[in-house]
Amino acid sequence: MAQVHHISSQHLTLEHIGTILKENHTLALSEEAEERIVRCHAYLQQKITGSDRSIYGINTGFGSLYDKKISPADLEQLQRNLMMSHACGTGEEVPQEIVKLMLLLKVQSLAYGHSGVQLKTVKRLIDFYNREIYPVVYQQGSLGASGDLAPLAHLCLPLLGLGEVYFQGMKLESRHVLEMFSWDPIALKAKEGLALLNGTQFMSAYGVYNLLMAKRLVRQADLVSALSLDAYDGRIEPFNQLIHQVRPHRGQLQTAEVMRGLLTGSQLIEQEKQHVQDPYSFRCIPQVHGASKDALNYVEQVFLTEINSVTDNPNIFPEEDEIISGGNFHGQPLALALDFMAIAVAELGSISERRTYQLISGQRGLPAFLVAEPGLNSGFMISQYTAASIVSQSKQLCTPASVDTIPSSHNQEDHVSMGANAATKAYQVVHNTERVLAIELMNAVQALDFRRPLQSSEPLEQLVKAYREQVPFVSTDRVLHHDIKQSIHFLRDYSL
Repeated sequence: MAQVHHISSQHLTLEHIGTILKENHTLALSEEAEERIVRCHAYLQQKITGSDRSIYGINTGFGSLYDKKISPADLEQLQRNLMMSHACGTGEEVPQEIVKLMLLLKVQSLAYGHSGVQLKTVKRLIDFYNREIYPVVYQQGSLGASGDLAPLAHLCLPLLGLGEVYFQGMKLESRHVLEMFSWDPIALKAKEGLALLNGTQFMSAYGVYNLLMAKRLVRQADLVSALSLDAYDGRIEPFNQLIHQVRPHRGQLQTAEVMRGLLTGSQLIEQEKQHVQDPYSFRCIPQVHGASKDALNYVEQVFLTEINSVTDNPNIFPEEDEIISGGNFHGQPLALALDFMAIAVAELGSISERRTYQLISGQRGLPAFLVAEPGLNSGFMISQYTAASIVSQSKQLCTPASVDTIPSSHNQEDHVSMGANAATKAYQVVHNTERVLAIELMNAVQALDFRRPLQSSEPLEQLVKAYREQVPFVSTDRVLHHDIKQSIHFLRDYSL
């Protein structure tokens, strides 16, 4: 029986989200969350009927149309029109695992009771999540400023019976899915469309997904690089704690400690060396991996703040009797963090490719291209080409999106974050780095086989044993595409 995660004011962590996704928890609103949502909605309705003052987005137009007053009879149509007109997404579809996170994070934000939505609207979003009904959302269309308007419009169109969804592996018009469950389309009340469309859940969902993956990759980068160091007959001295205590960056200290632990007991690391120094890609693993870890720690704090926040507009404060129009939907904190994350993860791939190059270069007693008969066989030559190509693409993707802005809505929205573009670029980078690390792993295990009968450390030999059960030794040339693909799957499944 699936466990239930109760949406409340409890602080969501990345680890908690990871558990919810991995163990396929269902969602439900806590009693306090329901009370907050109902209280805020009732306050807003009372405010609308008890006053004729203009309240942005509730009884006015949107963006530069903020000065257009809307009659009470048209308030529901205003919200429906908003939803339809803003569904301007295009390009590739957002992966369903990201859409699932968008639903979770949108519900979390609405549950704080500052958005004025109906309880049944939030519960319908939860129904979509629990029944694995995933709206079709498109990657292009958000400026990451007035919230992720176009993507969130597509996410929420199915509430009205509009747009498309994926259900049980099929793409369907959402009205058909509503009919399957005998659900009536939601009739949006005042402010609801704005509450659903304003928000940073497109950027946030990508950011959370990217971070969960990046945190795995940075751990695996240490593991794979330790294996490469041993296979390359590298030296342990650069990981001595004395060096790192006199330059005590947190990530650097941590990485050196991890590397020492991974290499303890290795016959290879303990044997006498003919060389006095290793290339930077080995010697500077603590400094490079450590810098990426420190960057990711900063990015994590930004996203933890964001996913536990209210990011629509205006914000409603029933207890203070205030409705305040501000800018909590602006994605600048996320845009900067996403760009930083892409750079940090790309560097893990960049240094990984250099280690792969060293392994195939015919040095340290290893055969050229890690094959017994080079010449007749090309061995792992082109796997390094592939890694180099991927790393080059990641470098191009690391051009920051957050420094760009194009004014919109008659210059009312005159500075935007472009955080949505930063999000989709970072997604590509983390997947690129995963592929590059898989290629390094493939090369490192092959190189280690030429060191036999000497043994590496216990944790590294466990890694090699598990890997060799899926990817055998390359004695003569074969199609390495399959080995690379299997190596990627291995990294996703291997428990450190």
